[in-house]
Amino acid sequence: MSERTSAVRSSPIAEAKAWLGQRTSATPLLDLSQAAPSYPPAPVVVDRIAEVARSSDGAAYAPPFGMPALTEAFAARISSDYLGSVTSAQVLPTAGCNQAFCVVASALAGPGDEVLIHLPYYFNHTMWLEAEGIVPRFLPVGDDFIPDPIRTAELINDHTRAIALVTPGNPTGVTIPPSVIDAFARLAADHGIALVLDETYRNFRGTDAPAHHQFADPTWADTTVSLHSFSKDLAIPGYRVGAIVAGTQLLDQAAKLLDCVAICAPRISQEAALAGLLGADQWRRQQVERIAANLAVFRAVMADSPGGFELAASGAFFGWVRHPFVSMATDDVVKHLVLDHDVLAIPGTAFMPSDERWLRFSFANLDQHEFAELADRLEHCGATLAR
Repeated sequence: MSERTSAVRSSPIAEAKAWLGQRTSATPLLDLSQAAPSYPPAPVVVDRIAEVARSSDGAAYAPPFGMPALTEAFAARISSDYLGSVTSAQVLPTAGCNQAFCVVASALAGPGDEVLIHLPYYFNHTMWLEAEGIVPRFLPVGDDFIPDPIRTAELINDHTRAIALVTPGNPTGVTIPPSVIDAFARLAADHGIALVLDETYRNFRGTDAPAHHQFADPTWADTTVSLHSFSKDLAIPGYRVGAIVAGTQLLDQAAKLLDCVAICAPRISQEAALAGLLGADQWRRQQVERIAANLAVFRAVMADSPGGFELAASGAFFGWVRHPFVSMATDDVVKHLVLDHDVLAIPGTAFMPSDERWLRFSFANLDQHEFAELADRLEHCGATLAR
């Protein structure tokens, strides 16, 4: 086995869900482990999927650089949403946003190179960098979990190839302000490196204002790489479709890697994304409003720190929570939560290089009545483990 791959930690989602096999409780589980939508896609998307599946070419390869109708529609949507200018030649569909990050990172950097990422990081990003022999270095952040471009400048050296930001954050839910993203873009441009923005949750920011101003800059493609997902917006995570928005020089290199690992994003998935872009805006807004309502309830029930569990940050699909058990490993807290209190969460050790008592709660799939139950279970956990 490859020593480098063997050294990479397994998926924390799989590790957390492995505890479910040891449950003996008949109490319904509150599953806060994953952000994948639990509701079906919009009818227009489902109908198009069925139509494509029955068509003579529904199972054929898509063009290497994506279906023209999709790249044109998404370029138009990005240009409109960001008040900027993106062409279809600057869009490359991928088999999900994770794959978008992987092929971009591998196109930009090689073994021994460095990519700067902020804490807490998204675990699949560090997993891929480590598997490729690329060194992740961690950006300074404040108590608000927003990375600091001024302090980041001190980390850039001859090995630095990119700065990677996730906004809204996974696991914190924190949205990086447009002015901060713009400052990072200037920093990256000054040093001749890439700024990679994972914007999977951009439509769950609580505003329709542009997430940043990069696409309004005529030179944006020299520096900025924007990664997107249709999984959350359209509730099609299993179809695996995302997109890279970048300059054509980088897309040419990313397409080589995409050809090796997936040939192309699946045709039926691209058709699903296109149907959603063209016909599911009202449905999507309803889901965004529902999840925003869940966020408000989640913040309310966590305001009193039930059981000593303190909410430090939240947004999009996530809450970043610190547990109160100073002398207990976070992985053990997760085990107690699921086996004794029927709450499944992801340990913060999946997103941090050290154990600092964090947990990620993905609250978006809970029903409104389940939030009070969550608070009760956290109270009970706190009382039990404090004995």
